[in-house]
This record gives sequence, C-alpha cells and structure tokens, in this order.
Amino acid sequence: MSGLSSKHLLGIKSLIPEDIELIFQTADNFKEVINRPIKKVPSLRDLTIANLFFENSTRTKLSFELAEKRLSADVINFSASASSVKKGETLIDTVNNILAMKVDMVVMRHPNPGAPIFLSKHIDASIVNAGDGAHEHPTQALLDAYSIREEFGIVKGKNIVIVGDILHSRVALSNIFCLQKLGAKVTVCGPPTLIPKYIESLGIEVEYRLDSALAKADIVMMLRIQLERQGKEGNQVNYFPTLREYHQQYGLTMERLDRLNHTPIIMHPGPINRGVEISSSVADSSTSIILNQVENGVAIRMAVLYLLAS
Repeated sequence: MSGLSSKHLLGIKSLIPEDIELIFQTADNFKEVINRPIKKVPSLRDLTIANLFFENSTRTKLSFELAEKRLSADVINFSASASSVKKGETLIDTVNNILAMKVDMVVMRHPNPGAPIFLSKHIDASIVNAGDGAHEHPTQALLDAYSIREEFGIVKGKNIVIVGDILHSRVALSNIFCLQKLGAKVTVCGPPTLIPKYIESLGIEVEYRLDSALAKADIVMMLRIQLERQGKEGNQVNYFPTLREYHQQYGLTMERLDRLNHTPIIMHPGPINRGVEISSSVADSSTSIILNQVENGVAIRMAVLYLLAS
C-alpha cells in the first residue's frame, strides 16, 4: 500500500488498519528526522497549509504547526476569535476565502461534530480533522496508539483502560475505534453519569470501579473532566457532587498503583488537571509516557500531512 485510502483524515472510523500501519511506518521515519540536529525536510516545500481553529487549542495547534514547518510547508494560522466569523460569515465562505489564496490543505478544529465531514463535501482541498466537538480527534488517537506500539512493540492483545469523562471526550471515541482496529481490548471506566449509554454497543467493557479496572490494565489512559462541554462551566452538580469526591473515586494516585501486583503504563492526552484525574506523583513518574505522547504527536502529524499530500 503506497498511500492512504482517503484524501482526508476525518476520523479513525473511516480508516482501515493498513492506513494506520502506513501512518506508523511513516512516523518512524519522521521521528528519526525530529531527533537529529537539522530537524527539517523539504517534503512539503511547495504546499500551503491553513490551520483553522474555531475552538481554543494550545498543544494540538502547536503540534500541527511544528509538524508543518518541519516539512517545510507554508503555514497560514486562522483563529475564529479574530476573524469575520464573529461578523456572521459562514464556515464555507470562510474556507472558500482561504482557498482562494491557493491553500492546498486545511487542518480544522471546530466545536460542532461533523464540521470537517461537511466541509470535505464542499471543497477540493484535503481536510485534517483536529477535533470536532465531542465526536473525534483522529491524530490524538493515532499518536496514543503509536506511543503504545513504541512502548510494547505491539498494540494487539493489550488491555487498555480509558478513565474519566467518556461522555464528552472525542479522544475516548477515536481511541476506542483505533485501538479496536489494532486488536487491543478496551475498557472504559468512570462515573455512570459520564459513560454514554451507547458505549457497550461498540464492543467494549464498562467498569464503574477504578480499582477493578486497574487490576487488568496494561495501559491506563486518563482523561480530564471537560467542564467546557458540560453546559454549566464549573458546576458539576449534574454529573458528580464535587471534584474532590471525583478524585477520591476516580483519581489515579501512587497509593492506588502501589496496591497493584503489576505496573501499568500511564497516559494522558492533556491538558492535565493535577489533583483531579491524576496526581502529580503519577503524572511525573517513570511509568508515565505523557511527554513521549507529546513528542510522538509531531511525528504522527508529519506522517499524516505527508501522506495526504502525496
């Protein structure tokens, strides 16, 4: 297989396992590039990529921008908060105006689920979904699975527990799709109020007690409580009584890990709420690969952009 099966990366659900393996093999090469003294290659020298972020982002936006510059692409950064979107301009008008500047590829984050899919049906440029609402975040899932592969050599057969706000998490959904395609066994864990009712139909296990979930985990992926998607920012009455109680029930601490007869690998897509879903001692421990995920994010995004461009 010489290229991806689609001209867009809209979600993990639309990828085939061969696509994922090709992205991983390409990322292996780019990881070597970003760890050498001269961290730049001319692969996308003739391309212009527009980063359209209709939602706030720090890590993902910086990671994409760094990946684009490492590939020598010309980069346009667009922020909805400082654009004509505030004046009522539609999504298609915004993008068409940018494409009129001869942009070849669009990396887009949007608060509405399905926005990248909608856009892909109306414009010719390749679209990379950098997160759409609570729907999908495909490059995050790819870098997570790549980090697991790097740690264990294989993803197939591994027991992976995803803990936290599953209901509002696009990372959780993309990871479920990705890890299943690679043959891993996935369990989700969290308060019943933060586990969507449809989740078992995806063929995964649900566990409501963290200690029980940890007992069988090779990898533990912690998710933050997404206040910004819960309707009443800062008010958790509808989901659990207090953040303190959430931490007592579902926070990952050294005390919890010390009770296990094995040591699972700890992951987190960020940003981390220390003292809520994870303690500082765990986040900064030798069993945590959180910073590896950040580094791998650049290599994976370089691979995705390169493959879509070719």
